[in-house]
Amino acid sequence: MKLTSTLAVSAALCALTHSAAAAEAPPDYRFQVERLIEGIPQPMGLALAPDGRIFFNEYGGKLKIYHPKTRAIVVAGELKIFKDQENGFLGFALDPKFSENGWIYCLYSPPGFDGQNLSRFTMQGDTLDLASEKLLLQYDEQRQQCCHHGGTVAFAPDGCLLWSAGDNTHPHADSNGYGPLDERPGREPWDAQKSSANTMSLAGKVCRIRPKPDGTYEIPAGNLFPPGTPKTRPEIYAMGCRNPWRMSVDAQTGYVYWGEVGPDANDDGPRGPRGYDEINQAKKAGNFGWPYFIANNLPYADYDYATKKLGPLFEPLLPINESVNNTGIRALPPATPAFLYWPYRKPDKWTEFGEGGRTACAGPVFHWKPEFEKTNGFPKHFDNCLLFWDWERPFIKWARLDEKSDLVGLEPFTGAVVASRAATPLPTGQTRIKRPSFATFGPDGQLYLMDYGEAWGANGDSQLLKISYVSGNLPPVAKVQLDFLAVSDAPDAEKKLSAAESRDPDGGALTFNWTLQPGGKPLGTTAEIPVTIKEPGNYVAEVRVTDAQGASSTARTRLNVGNRAPKVTFLEPKDGATYTPGQPIKYRLAISDPEDGESSAKPDELGARTLVTGAFRRDDGKEEPLDPGITRMKQSDCFNCHAAEQKIVGPSLVEIATKYRGQSGALELLTKKVREGGSGVWGPVPMLPHPQLTDDEITIMLRWMLALEPGKGGPALLRGLAGEVTTPNPGKPNPGGFVLEATYTDLGRAPAGELSGRAILTLRPR
Repeated sequence: MKLTSTLAVSAALCALTHSAAAAEAPPDYRFQVERLIEGIPQPMGLALAPDGRIFFNEYGGKLKIYHPKTRAIVVAGELKIFKDQENGFLGFALDPKFSENGWIYCLYSPPGFDGQNLSRFTMQGDTLDLASEKLLLQYDEQRQQCCHHGGTVAFAPDGCLLWSAGDNTHPHADSNGYGPLDERPGREPWDAQKSSANTMSLAGKVCRIRPKPDGTYEIPAGNLFPPGTPKTRPEIYAMGCRNPWRMSVDAQTGYVYWGEVGPDANDDGPRGPRGYDEINQAKKAGNFGWPYFIANNLPYADYDYATKKLGPLFEPLLPINESVNNTGIRALPPATPAFLYWPYRKPDKWTEFGEGGRTACAGPVFHWKPEFEKTNGFPKHFDNCLLFWDWERPFIKWARLDEKSDLVGLEPFTGAVVASRAATPLPTGQTRIKRPSFATFGPDGQLYLMDYGEAWGANGDSQLLKISYVSGNLPPVAKVQLDFLAVSDAPDAEKKLSAAESRDPDGGALTFNWTLQPGGKPLGTTAEIPVTIKEPGNYVAEVRVTDAQGASSTARTRLNVGNRAPKVTFLEPKDGATYTPGQPIKYRLAISDPEDGESSAKPDELGARTLVTGAFRRDDGKEEPLDPGITRMKQSDCFNCHAAEQKIVGPSLVEIATKYRGQSGALELLTKKVREGGSGVWGPVPMLPHPQLTDDEITIMLRWMLALEPGKGGPALLRGLAGEVTTPNPGKPNPGGFVLEATYTDLGRAPAGELSGRAILTLRPR
């Protein structure tokens, strides 16, 4: 009875503390979100150099650098990697003395070794010196089957280097979403006892070493197994991990946090508990249970995959690894329960996690400093809070910690940032992120957050955000009325630009400074300005809006001078007409382009550059989204010469995909060919160069193309001024509207790039 009362009082105090903290949450409108980069192919890790440069890596092998002052992105280098089964450029960290030595530590999957490399490289300015590689360590993995490799690389405040490694175990087949314990011959990829529970394997672990200047390392005190312990690896700090994809180290305490991506069982069963994702905290070295335990040490049962016989539940205080695939010790350290955990369904504990998919990630612990009030760093309210999130569900939250780093309660991140993949518009002042993937605080207390984008793969909507908190005067909101592209009718034509919708949240007066980029030519100092550009080409008009206290923000719009946009018109059908699902819809188009001419006079020439697509309108009123790769190809001139499955001027995209798919270096070769042009591979007709496209844009397009297969050419892409679109069977009785879109991309007028015009109409079902 006394114990019950004590627990009740303790729970009440925690609830009061949590409620009071939540009630004092800083106002959302003081959070400012700036989008630094967009369209990053598979962004992974992130690090801030002492000189302000932002380093980030891509799964495909590239290390890139963003320069905040110039907004330029530099490819520092590209590692040669094995790219299948979730392998790749997994993570990196800058040396604590990076400004002195230029050292960077990279975890990557080499093509000539079944496993992972942890190597040190030296940066020479903005260039990754590949010849400087010092291989600190290699560890074995199997490459017969997918998956789970981790991995984050991070330094602790004492100078130790840590990295996370997945269990290298296939998540499906006969495990049925429970602990994978398949000991049958030839089934090693389905047995996590070979890795996570094996003290001689570095897979399924968080490892910790102390790098030495000569490129070797030593074992620091405090790891799980002292050097010389038989059948153990001294590098192991935490064992029993499944897929610790996102890990962080508290910069003050040195405590380690990681998100554990868990198994897939929906329900508890005789073989053990349903699947959970976890946030783990390691104040000291330990065993975190996988594949014998999940969540708060819920045990799985031993299971004989050959006889289908169920064995006893594993014991958390004394886990025993008797697998034939175990090369380490038999009796393992006691299991440590998870810090936080949640299943697919809404949990009974921590109901704010909701329900849905799961990919747990641990971010940094925020430590407030008084100077952050002057640098727009995060507020004191979040001092000693762990930032964590779910990449799949998605959500972002804080875990408030006490002075011992024990959990006090959970809080929302901020309403200024919404984690959601919904297509519904957000109110003014909110920013949507779709899949948060990495986060770090800068020395000024501002948060840098990487958003992976819509889906696993290369996404055009991936982005790097900088999130600040303004304690005093709020900067103005700069806005240019022309959202994306302003087109001049001809050289010397005058175009009006307006930033009149810019506003000051504090209600003060604003000043404006317009410049033309590149070059920084002054354009004007009023909210609305006339612009006369004498030379044809592609430009950016930039306006800096400043308030009376000197705070400012910037908005931009692109200008194309010397080329005029085409006009596309549906002659039939008419907008709002009816259609019958499964039946063809006839269409006719008219194209008018000031430079290319009229479709009535040049039907074949203009028709060849006209594309028509069709898609059902979703229940929320939005069109079914196209892959960002095909979207960007439609905005360029790709479909003037290529179709998905038909040869036009050049080969079909499926032919190209079949030729290059799976070839080492194919993506790099094709990227160069798109950018520089080429001839002789498919025939005598040369491919035009596309210097206006960035490598990231080309990569997104090529990844879509290389995924094409015969008979699966993606959405229907019809070409020409007239034809028929057959609506697919929607699979439901009331399919809703069907959207037809016609796009014409002209040839540009050098040096001005090409422009597209489009027409859209919606048909109603009969």
